[in-house]
Amino acid sequence: MPFPSTFSIVAVDRENGEIGVGVQSKFLSVGAAVPWVRVGVGAVATQAFCNTSFGPRGLDLLASGKTPSDVAQMLVRDDSGKDDRQFGIVDMSGHSATFSGARCIDATHGIAGLDFAVQGNCLASKSVVDAMAHAFRASAGHLADRIVSVLRAAQAAGGDKRGQQSAALVIEKAGAGYGGFNDRYVDLRVDDHATPIEELARLLAWHKLYYFPPAPEDVFPIDAALGAEIAGELIRIGALDAVVSTFDARAQAALVSFMHTENLENRERHDGAIDRQTLEYLRRFRR
Repeated sequence: MPFPSTFSIVAVDRENGEIGVGVQSKFLSVGAAVPWVRVGVGAVATQAFCNTSFGPRGLDLLASGKTPSDVAQMLVRDDSGKDDRQFGIVDMSGHSATFSGARCIDATHGIAGLDFAVQGNCLASKSVVDAMAHAFRASAGHLADRIVSVLRAAQAAGGDKRGQQSAALVIEKAGAGYGGFNDRYVDLRVDDHATPIEELARLLAWHKLYYFPPAPEDVFPIDAALGAEIAGELIRIGALDAVVSTFDARAQAALVSFMHTENLENRERHDGAIDRQTLEYLRRFRR
């Protein structure tokens, strides 16, 4: 039986209330087996000869007040296959734990630090996990971007010695799911690809466009010059048939219609401004 996963990270952004898992493997659909996340509780990545029950069981134990270290001990206590297991755990307070069984395929390594745990098996070398820990500690910005940077660092250090195939990124944040109806902030999978981490990064860029709110520094008031440019771009792409040189009511309506057509509803504004991401999307749009 093939063993799911090779390297993964569980991580939390305590300031923004985000928690998630990133993983890559020479294994089909690794995202179906490894990542388990519950906002307000923690995250688990279970891999090697994967016991998928460790995900929900681990989260339930964290929810009951157990620490990641306690949970790690409890999961393997009566597990006859523990020597073939590997997993990482982090809670919302930043406490973490990692476990690697004695029979995990070399090279095997794990590091648990504040706000994260990284682990891998069947690696080119143990330095792959060292590179992951360094990348997380050195990174900043959205947790999603930080996790992708960790996966990239692992691959650059040699990654899975078998090669690449699939990757996944799951992050939860309270009320941050589609329409605010659930907590699934990011849920992206690359099930079979020659360069799955880069494909995951490409999908994340689109996901951020559609769902992440713009930073304050990315919001610009639509003054006369910018308004004329927006109107001109709308005319160029055929979204506005009137020849106008100002951002009048017709241009504003055309912009809203364009944004809805392109699934940019979450970026619609009513304050006379536009965000950088929407503006760049409009500038490069081609029919």
